[in-house]
Amino acid sequence: METHDATGAYPRLDAPQIDALTARGSRRTAEVGDVLFREGDEPYDFFVVVSGKVANVADHGTPEERVISVHGAGRFLGELGVLTGQPSFFTAVVVEAGEVLDVPPEALREVVAHDPALGDLILRAFLLRRSLLIEFGVGVRIVGSCYSRDTRRLREFAARNRLPHRFVDLDKDAGVEELLRSLAFRPEDTPIVILGGRHVLRNPSNAELAQRLGLLVPEPSTPLHDLVVVGAGPAGLAASVYAASEGMAVITLDSVATGGQAGTSSRIENYLGFPSGISGAELAERAVLQAEKFGARMHIPATATGLKQDAGHYVVDVEDGPPVLSRSVLIATGARYRRLPVPRLEEFEPTSIYYAATEQEALWCGRVQVAVVGGGNSAGQATLFLSNTASRVILLVREDDLGTNMSRYLVDEIRRLPQVEVRTHTEVRELVGDGTLEALVVEDNHTGKREEVPARALFVFIGSTPCTWWLGDDVARDENGFVRTGSDVERDGSYPGTFLETSLPGVFAAGDVRSGSIKRVASAVGEGAMAVRLSYAHLTRGEGYTVGRR
Repeated sequence: METHDATGAYPRLDAPQIDALTARGSRRTAEVGDVLFREGDEPYDFFVVVSGKVANVADHGTPEERVISVHGAGRFLGELGVLTGQPSFFTAVVVEAGEVLDVPPEALREVVAHDPALGDLILRAFLLRRSLLIEFGVGVRIVGSCYSRDTRRLREFAARNRLPHRFVDLDKDAGVEELLRSLAFRPEDTPIVILGGRHVLRNPSNAELAQRLGLLVPEPSTPLHDLVVVGAGPAGLAASVYAASEGMAVITLDSVATGGQAGTSSRIENYLGFPSGISGAELAERAVLQAEKFGARMHIPATATGLKQDAGHYVVDVEDGPPVLSRSVLIATGARYRRLPVPRLEEFEPTSIYYAATEQEALWCGRVQVAVVGGGNSAGQATLFLSNTASRVILLVREDDLGTNMSRYLVDEIRRLPQVEVRTHTEVRELVGDGTLEALVVEDNHTGKREEVPARALFVFIGSTPCTWWLGDDVARDENGFVRTGSDVERDGSYPGTFLETSLPGVFAAGDVRSGSIKRVASAVGEGAMAVRLSYAHLTRGEGYTVGRR
């Protein structure tokens, strides 16, 4: 039977919408058993079911085969990968004969860009479907030990980039040894990544996995850019959108994933225009599609390792890749959460310590008691989100009042939840467990009393340190390492500089990495947009220079 559309992920197109898509594709008959696209196909087409039925199937043709969803007349197939160029994470099989409309991905991108109503309908459905695939555990298989750092690295990379996947635990899952034997691998060869049931990568680097899953872009066609954005958090993504929309040749680099710290937030409820809230991951996905629509190039993973001047331009060195040459630079590398200064932290980090709280972390933890450390909005959002899946959440706050650094709406929501226990003026002193976390030793910083609190996972949001290690001494920073800009920079008087400009002319900083910035998503987005305007002014200051690739 056709899958019920409970979330809006499977809308039905009307006749005018199907006609609009028909002008960009072709119709053909579909017989029972026909495969429209297979798991692992890259790229794959967008299909509309005109008549008959089509099933989306995971692990097609294997003993683990299962039906994800079934769609009848008027519904369309595919998910976000059709637009982004990622491979299919499932197989589409005709289960009732009929007719389908086949639209190439480049034609679909034209529709999304130029037909707002239809484009928004498709995009919203694709975003919801990506979340469902992650929830269902569909996609690539990561096989390895939960105690392995490389296994944790691969799982986190997939999670941060919203790549549908499932984890096969070498230490717990039945049948894993038989799976490895069928692939001619041994347990000591893990972790491995299985793609589409046909391709196996042995302990790939993040870059190798990204290459295979369609995240990495081709080398730039132009050797010189107008703007290179280093960091794809809210500030960097905003700059990418606005720079590309102005016709600037822009490339954006990030070492892990789009979204930055905001991308690890399960729900942002105080961002303008989203009264019911939006997840950081969805906000980032929408921004990436916007930026790419205007012509921005996203290069992920790409770790910047240095910044230098060369013949009047700037060169950003990239780990394991060619350097990027640009006329101006935006530093938007943000900041990372600090690690807890407690013994045995490194021992438990591969299995039980988390610095993000998304759908994936919730799935990894399951219904157990967890602890959250931190008193800011990120800790509050994580607490609310985890309360939906964990059996109990213990929120540990160093300050005396939960509202000292947390927005009032979060404080009120947390106080109303019976499954959340808030402990103020409390700090973590020890981690307890054998291989995986079992409990925390916490201390009341008023009385000095210590006690053991059960917890199978620990989520850490305790302030941040700027990601500025890659910058040279020419970029001025404050005593905490954040980049100085505007009036905070001492200049020789020959060039006054602008609000977001660093000690290097034409090099700007925006978002959390900037000294004195307001640590909010909205302010980061605003600074990213402002940096583009200042960069444009810097580039056009000279006579006869025209910005852009057009």
